[in-house]
Amino acid sequence: MKQQNLHTPDGVRDIYSAEYRKKNELENKLQKVFALYGYHNVQTPMFEYFDVFGKEVGTIPSKELYKFFDREGNTLVLRPDITPSIARMATTLYDTEKLPIRLCYKGNTFINHSSYRGRLHETTQAGAELIGLDSVEADAEMVAMAVESLKEVGLGEFQIHIGNVEFFESFIAETGLDKEEELKLREFISNRNYFGVEELLQNANTKETTKAAFQILPELIGGVEILREAKKYALNFRTIEALKRLEALYDLLTAYGVEKYVTFDLSMSGTYGYYTGIIFRGYTYGTGDAIVKGGRYDHLLEKFGKASPSIGFVIVVDELLNAFARQKLSIPYKNKNTFILYDANRQAEAIKLAKEFRANGKPTELVLKREDKKIEEYISCAKQNLCVSMMYLRNTNDIEMVNLLTGTGKSVSKTIK
Repeated sequence: MKQQNLHTPDGVRDIYSAEYRKKNELENKLQKVFALYGYHNVQTPMFEYFDVFGKEVGTIPSKELYKFFDREGNTLVLRPDITPSIARMATTLYDTEKLPIRLCYKGNTFINHSSYRGRLHETTQAGAELIGLDSVEADAEMVAMAVESLKEVGLGEFQIHIGNVEFFESFIAETGLDKEEELKLREFISNRNYFGVEELLQNANTKETTKAAFQILPELIGGVEILREAKKYALNFRTIEALKRLEALYDLLTAYGVEKYVTFDLSMSGTYGYYTGIIFRGYTYGTGDAIVKGGRYDHLLEKFGKASPSIGFVIVVDELLNAFARQKLSIPYKNKNTFILYDANRQAEAIKLAKEFRANGKPTELVLKREDKKIEEYISCAKQNLCVSMMYLRNTNDIEMVNLLTGTGKSVSKTIK
């Protein structure tokens, strides 16, 4: 029988040593970009009442939520998505009818994936939300900030795929399908099963113009020229307006200088039901999922009692970390810990030296040498603890100094006064 207390449950893992420092470095750089754009850090609870993520809100299915009860019998859930928590908080703590509100955050989310083996159930997200603006300028700011965030952490090869829920929904509205058939159609499109789409629409006696539009849908992926091509298949005024919004967005992204990172994908429908307009995903090599997920959610705050247009995105830090590992990209991180080893008769000197180092902002580990252990064992330990240098205060009043990065060292005769 497996001893469970020595292992983590499926879908979660321990992060430590160099990997933790790399992850922390990525998070700090992302937060730096958010701050440069004028976004303010907030923190929401790790668990909320069930209704914050219920079906009416449009987040993930109930069966994929981690649910539990408080003492009063209320159903609580570990948050699967931070955006609804931000929406709840904004409606209660901010006046969303005055100036736009720019908020950013980082935190863990929890999804009990039932059909995707190998995916993490707990992931770290860093994100930003712009509340109170329904404008293409706000759309452009969010996409540009997502691009600048990925560039800041050192990722070079990536693309932001942009669609518009209104464009996709205008196609759906013309099919005349019932709810069950519509769900099947969405699933076919999500899985790029366009043979299934064709058969479903054929059996439903959908209009020929609508079927033709769906046949061209998988080809509507590419540069800004795709938007002009898509106008030939516009089914209604809603479709035209969605394409105009994307064209205006592209002009602004060109002004930001990030247009080369943009790909338009008009088959995008949005993971969450609360998306209403522009949606976007960021992709790079070596990941099984998008590293950026974002979009406009103009009606989400209404679910919490206050109407306000909004747009936001998250960067999935764990997927980003995977991308760096698989692309063999380095993540430089600050590593300046000093390891002070001392013999028993020099304890007072070692403590004083460590206090001086710490007072000057130098992280310092202090270790008493055991007689049955060799100095090489402590050098190995110091390297494992990511220290960059080691000082050994010998009982002979010598101090042996070792550069753990180069392996070089020297010995000096010195007493710490």
